[in-house]
Amino acid sequence: MSRVELRIETPEAMRALGERLGRASQAGDRFLLEGDFGAGKTTLVQGLARGLDVAAPVSSPSFVIETIHRGRLPLYHIDLYRLDRIEPALLDELEEHLFGDGVAAVEWAERLPADLRVGASVLRFHPDEGARHVEVRSFDQRILEAATSQ
Repeated sequence: MSRVELRIETPEAMRALGERLGRASQAGDRFLLEGDFGAGKTTLVQGLARGLDVAAPVSSPSFVIETIHRGRLPLYHIDLYRLDRIEPALLDELEEHLFGDGVAAVEWAERLPADLRVGASVLRFHPDEGARHVEVRSFDQRILEAATSQ
């Protein structure tokens, strides 16, 4: 797994990062998003949706666990914050979407079982003096190149 580190100055720059990732995305791509509240995870997913040509607005799915957005590819926006543990039925549904025909973006992904994390791109968000530091780890060079292109 390779990694790049980015300093993101504004919410619009975070959306632009997400948009680049969305434009480069292919069916089956999984983005595991890790970081505290307000770190930029949902803002990145808004850009990811833009890059996937999703017309509907994207907000945090915290109260519904998953929202499916239609675009060039389906975007499965999953938020695991409210779950102490993942029930088997939900786990089966998540697995279907994580390894399905679209792109999955999982907020609070550290709560996913290890076997569902294998091979995914991981984005870790950290506050950085008013900006955000984003570490992108991926096995896919296409994702790393999209993250660093301007």
